[in-house]
Amino acid sequence: MDLRILRYFLATYETGSVSAASRRCFVAQPSISAAIAQLEDELGMPLFVRHSKGVRPTDAGQRLYPLAARLIADSEAIVSSFNRSGRPLPLRLGLMRSLGAERMSNWLKRLMERIENLELTLVNPEEASDARIVTAGMRQPHEIFEPIWNDRYRLALPSGHPLSLKERLTLSDLEEQPFILRAHCEATEALRLALIHQGVTIAPRAHLRTIEYSLALVAAGIGLALVPDWPETRRRLDMVLRPLVDFQSDIQIGVAYSTELSGTLQNALKEVCEQVADTFTNPK
Repeated sequence: MDLRILRYFLATYETGSVSAASRRCFVAQPSISAAIAQLEDELGMPLFVRHSKGVRPTDAGQRLYPLAARLIADSEAIVSSFNRSGRPLPLRLGLMRSLGAERMSNWLKRLMERIENLELTLVNPEEASDARIVTAGMRQPHEIFEPIWNDRYRLALPSGHPLSLKERLTLSDLEEQPFILRAHCEATEALRLALIHQGVTIAPRAHLRTIEYSLALVAAGIGLALVPDWPETRRRLDMVLRPLVDFQSDIQIGVAYSTELSGTLQNALKEVCEQVADTFTNPK
C-alpha cells in the first residue's frame, strides 16, 4: 500500500474536503481525487461520501483512519530512529514575544523529549523559520495551525490600588487611570477600541512590547495593564487581577507551520500541542 496515498487519505479525512487536502499536501485536487479513487479500488469499497460542502467518511473510511494514521506514524518512527544515530534534525522555531516562560519551557521540553536528536534554533517570528508559535491572527494562509493555549486577559492592578477592592470592574472604572500599553498586542488593541467606543479616556504612562516589563511596572505602581491570566501571574502578591464585565478578549496561541515541513516534525509538533493543550487550561 502506497504511503503517499495514505497521506492524501488522512489529509482528506482530517480536513473534510478534497480542496483543503490539496492545499495541505501542496498537490493538485485531481491528484488527491485520483489517489482516493485508487485506494477505494484497492480496498473494494468507498471511503468518502461526497456532498456540497466537501466529503464525509463512510464506515469504511472511519475504520481505515486509525489504521492509516498508525501506519504513517510507524513509518515516521522508523525514519526518526535512524536519524538518532545520524545527523541532528534541525528546527528553526519562531517565537512571538511574551509567551510566558513557565509554560513555554514546558512546551519546549516536551518537544525535545519527543525528538531526541532535535537541534533547535529560536528566532523572532518574522524571521525565516520552519514553524512559529504565534496567535491565530498571525497565521499565514499557507500554514497549518495547531492550537496550544487560549489566553484570557484580565486587568492587572498594583496591590493596594483602590480599584482592587472591587471584584469586577467596568470600562468606565478606567476613566483617567494611568495605563501601561503593550504594542503589537491584539488584546490591548481591542481594549483601546472598546474604550474609544465607550468614550472612556485613560492616561498612558508607558508603551512597551513585553508582558514581563508591563507586569514589572504594574508591580511598581506605575499604572494598570491588560495581561493574560497565567498561573504564575495569579500567584504574584504584588498585584491583583480583575475581570472587566463589559470587555473580554481571548487570544488563541498555537504553532503554525507549512505542510512542506517534514512528516517527523509535523507529527511531533501536533502531538506536543495536543499534550500541552490538555495540561494547561484557563479559568472560566
